[in-house]
Amino acid sequence: MIRFEFALRRKPGMTRAEFQQYWRVVHGPLVAKHASTLNIHRYVQLHTLDDPINDALAEARGGMEPAYDGVAELWWKTPEELEAFSSAAGEAAGRELLEDEKKFIDLPNSPLWFAYEYPQVNPSEDIIAREHGPLVKLFFCLRQLSTQSLEAAQLYWRTNHGPLIRGVAPGFRMQRYLQVHYCEDMPVISAVRAARGTVTAPYAGHAEAWFNRADLMTMATIPEANRAMEIAIADERKFIDFRRSAMWIGKEHTFIDRR
Repeated sequence: MIRFEFALRRKPGMTRAEFQQYWRVVHGPLVAKHASTLNIHRYVQLHTLDDPINDALAEARGGMEPAYDGVAELWWKTPEELEAFSSAAGEAAGRELLEDEKKFIDLPNSPLWFAYEYPQVNPSEDIIAREHGPLVKLFFCLRQLSTQSLEAAQLYWRTNHGPLIRGVAPGFRMQRYLQVHYCEDMPVISAVRAARGTVTAPYAGHAEAWFNRADLMTMATIPEANRAMEIAIADERKFIDFRRSAMWIGKEHTFIDRR
């Protein structure tokens, strides 16, 4: 399974609410219309919440990039299925989607990349941060320290940080945790970036975790949870450049799911 991550910033002049409304009501169904043509296995929109938790997460790490307005996440079963974009029907679908993206996305400042999943705490794939449910999804897109190569940072993240977080997950009351690592660019991605004038570099990957929002709100007052947070952040400093990374919570809206 390969994933496509598209971290979105809204066009200047739009409010976040306006952006998310258009994205969900107009653009989401448009992507779903082309699911078969483009071999899309799954498509989820993560809508950023305007929530004080976002500021607290950044402050705990000494400041971070501003949260994005959302993330479009798409899955394909194999990299070979991306060849659908090269067909005549696929190219037409891509043009239609791009024309609609121009109406609400700040495309140059919305990075996109392919990635692979490395599940860490994964009791069920049906743990979802639904709009009216108690769960939220934390999205942490990260860049490595300037002193480290991408490969070294990803190796440390996977083999050192992952087991550490699994160990403190009960203290966090973490429901689910995945690492999603940037992977070598597929041929299609260069054309996708060029068509959008993308200038923001992709991230080394992102961590995603699901929590009950109430647990996040009370974490600082619970010694076990507070200690888990201290341990996690201390280890993050060994491979993450916080100033060039971002973290926030959001709600998921699923448009395609062929699992």
